Amino acid sequence: MPVAEGFWITLVTEHGPWVLLVFYLLFRDHQKDDATRTILNRNTEIIVEITTLIRERLPRDRV
Repeated sequence: MPVAEGFWITLVTEHGPWVLLVFYLLFRDHQKDDATRTILNRNTEIIVEITTLIRERLPRDRV
């Protein structure tokens, strides 16, 4: 969805620095979500590797 020319200037002049603060906080929240998602994906990969190693070392003949 294209943003009209002068949209940001109008938004800031009408509502002041609060608009910038809100967008900054939303941006930082998005960055934090991305970092958390990256860490969780890496942790999942590590858990899968550990599970694979454990399964390979378990005895095959269980009674």
